[in-house]
Amino acid sequence: MMWMMWWPWVAGAVVLAILEVLAPGYVFLGFALGAAVIGGLLALGLSVSLAVLALIFALVSLVAWLVLRKVFGIREGQIKIWDRDINED
Repeated sequence: MMWMMWWPWVAGAVVLAILEVLAPGYVFLGFALGAAVIGGLLALGLSVSLAVLALIFALVSLVAWLVLRKVFGIREGQIKIWDRDINED
């Protein structure tokens, strides 16, 4: 049962963090944080089914994405205005 070992989750978190560096947008980083949390919980001895692990991963990833979006997203009062089309030149 590969999903019950901690190191594949941590390895997945590292891969997702590297993908975040290559394609920034705070999407992969949220998933990386979720995978790292699962890896940490498994390293501490958590023993649950795959469905529970997937639920925890999904919830932690969602919360991480929402927090990252709030912290690093568009600031209050900042508005994107497009005043010309780049294809018109």
